[in-house]
Amino acid sequence: MTTHTAHVQESVFPWWMVLLEGIAVLIMGLMLLSAPAQTTIITVQILGFYWLIAGVLKMVSIFVDRTMWGWKLFAGILGIFAGIVIIQHPIWSPLVVGSTIIIILGFQGILYGVVGVIQAFKGAGWGAGIMGAISILFGILLLVNVWVATFSLPWVLGILAVVGGIIGIIGAFRLR
Repeated sequence: MTTHTAHVQESVFPWWMVLLEGIAVLIMGLMLLSAPAQTTIITVQILGFYWLIAGVLKMVSIFVDRTMWGWKLFAGILGIFAGIVIIQHPIWSPLVVGSTIIIILGFQGILYGVVGVIQAFKGAGWGAGIMGAISILFGILLLVNVWVATFSLPWVLGILAVVGGIIGIIGAFRLR
């Protein structure tokens, strides 16, 4: 039974695919660290094409499945609009996308922090309260320094990608 389970697991998620993903993420991380501006511009342009194509496909899917057609129409129009704007403005679109991500992360950090502090007062312990306070501070720090955080985002993502790529490569050989 164990051999069959291991064989089914291997066929569902092959080790070489994890290896390829790890190598791709490692290369992306090294590119972000060595040429952050150019890599960010290219990555955001790819994201723009993705959003454009996904928006078109989302609108086409209305004709195949009419459930939640309003949301599909909204998502399709938003994807097409975002994709076109990003593709037409390759220089400033990475700044807008990056700053939007930083603002979302800042508000998310504050929200998670408030929840952690509330949980601490309800009996979750000091750990939840301390982590909540730290999360609030990081959220405020991101919102106060949006542009500093936006310009440092490629390096942060590059470091995370290098570490994640190495972990993926090691994980692939462990799966093998």
